[in-house]
Amino acid sequence: MTQALWSPGNQRAQEANINRFMRLIRRERDPGVVDYESLYRFSIDSPKAFWRAIWEFGGVIGSAGLRTVENFDRMPGASWFPDASLNFAENLLRYRDDREALVFKSETGATSTLTYRQLYRQVAGVASALRGVGIEPGDRVAAYLPNLPETIIAMLATTSIGAIWSSCSPDFGISGVVDRLGQIEPRVLFCAAAYSYNGKQHDCLSKVSEIQNQIDSIQKVIVIPFVDPAPDLSSLSNAELLTHFTHENAEEIEFTRLPFNHPVYILYSSGTTGVPKCITHGAGGTLLQHLKELMLHTDLKRSDRFFYFTTCGWMMWNWMVSGLATGAAVVLYEGSPFYPGPSAMFDLVDEHKISIFGTGAKAISAWQKAGVKPRETHSLESLKTILSTGSPLAPESFDYVYRDIKTDLCLSSIIGGTDIVSCFAPGCPVLPVYRGEIQCLGLGMAVKICRDDGSFADVNETGELCCVQSFPSMPVYFWGDPDGSKYHAAYFEQYPNVWAHGDFARITEHGGMIIFGRSDATLNPGGVRIGTAEIYRQVESLDEILESICIGQNWEDDVRVVLFVVLRDGLTLDENLSIRIRKVIRENTTPRHVPARIVQVSDIPRTVSGKIVELAVRNVVHNQPVKNTDALANPEALELYKNLPELDS
Repeated sequence: MTQALWSPGNQRAQEANINRFMRLIRRERDPGVVDYESLYRFSIDSPKAFWRAIWEFGGVIGSAGLRTVENFDRMPGASWFPDASLNFAENLLRYRDDREALVFKSETGATSTLTYRQLYRQVAGVASALRGVGIEPGDRVAAYLPNLPETIIAMLATTSIGAIWSSCSPDFGISGVVDRLGQIEPRVLFCAAAYSYNGKQHDCLSKVSEIQNQIDSIQKVIVIPFVDPAPDLSSLSNAELLTHFTHENAEEIEFTRLPFNHPVYILYSSGTTGVPKCITHGAGGTLLQHLKELMLHTDLKRSDRFFYFTTCGWMMWNWMVSGLATGAAVVLYEGSPFYPGPSAMFDLVDEHKISIFGTGAKAISAWQKAGVKPRETHSLESLKTILSTGSPLAPESFDYVYRDIKTDLCLSSIIGGTDIVSCFAPGCPVLPVYRGEIQCLGLGMAVKICRDDGSFADVNETGELCCVQSFPSMPVYFWGDPDGSKYHAAYFEQYPNVWAHGDFARITEHGGMIIFGRSDATLNPGGVRIGTAEIYRQVESLDEILESICIGQNWEDDVRVVLFVVLRDGLTLDENLSIRIRKVIRENTTPRHVPARIVQVSDIPRTVSGKIVELAVRNVVHNQPVKNTDALANPEALELYKNLPELDS
């Protein structure tokens, strides 16, 4: 069996939250729960007992009611905690003391700190103001904001009333915002006057003016100055600065407790294959799932300083903010993670003593390519966990973290998504880390790998990542989908009564998981399914290649593999490099993985959350339209893939 890259020491394992939880389960529910494997089995075999134990262990504020779940065998259709009553914001604001709640830093150098007492008071002022303009439970409040403390304050104020929060980051274009927020008809829009990224200031108000013109439902615009201290609001209708809007004398929050499935967030699919789907999540399911993942799988405690590099258009922002429910200090950063240099995030770790640090897998790869070696330049004494998501973390990135960042570190690659606002396969502080593997399947998540015929795959057999039992953080519905047909088509069309997540994966002999890419981007040369991540892992191990994207091109009644590569500045793809690329792929995968064509490009299109868009590139290569290019951070990159002579023979 493969040797672990890291294992927790005895003290760390014993002090982990998950060990306290196991002792509780052993004492009150199942004496056979002695390790993670038996705890996972209990969570799947006894879902009612497990999720009620999560409610109790997480100290959820509210009434759970007598029933835990009704119609459990229906997916979709199960009803979790049907008698419960709670408020999402009340649970995130349970602490009201003088310990740090939010620590903020911008790439401009601006910093600020809010204690839990100060955070509560500021939320009270905004919540009172929202009530003053008539916001009620079920109303939508939207944001077009950077990752600021004020963004969290506005979200908590909104959800304290029972209104529904939805946000886009300011790097979205006008059409991207309208395509999303226009569907849900928000009454209030919070925005920034401007934001800074990579040393440049970007105006927002001209875009906000056009957004307001196109979304008739917006009755009020609340502006946060941020990097523009005196913005001109004359182009906006019924707009005022947050400081003027807030009721400064409000000291208490009137939390509205509502049913378990009352909507709290509306998140969006990427929108690269059509109008974005409005994925609506319930307050109770989101809270329970986040408490489980943050407390048990991430081992987040009051003593921690928790950071995730994210924008407000990515579900990791929602996940990170729930860290407030644990009483930890949540560290926010706004700007480029590589400004003013590639070590900026490690400067942040040392400056703010971050203990749990999260980022995208591409950032780790970029540090490696840039030759960043924090182990030699930084203390990192506080750092105990690195979380990675957004795309599969390559085995070479595992090597890099333990060689060049820190050896005594729990490196947790995690997989989930906007669809469930959480994880199917998270980390675990009491399990070893194996090269290239996600550590475990999530507690309460009955994950299986399915074959094309719907049967369950064996260990180490690749197939479709599925979930075969209901769980609380399934979407309550899609906004604007009254008969549920879009919801059903998104997850349940492939296998009846089984959630098909859209990832190509396998479960390992360690009980962990390896992801091979999106199944809708899976390559099928000669009818054999190949995950694109298998190719990326090999290609991007070569020093000359910064990143790559791979598609299947229809060719002579079959599919051939086409690889596009971005090289380091000054390099050109020649025959020798092409031979090396094919050789490393052939030697480390199979002959079927070897691309028929390799093409150099200068850029790779990606969504605003940083994910590469294989399907969009495939459409361009096949002269098919790409819908909603405004969902992309760099839609101009698609032009690089049109009418390429290398793909004509």
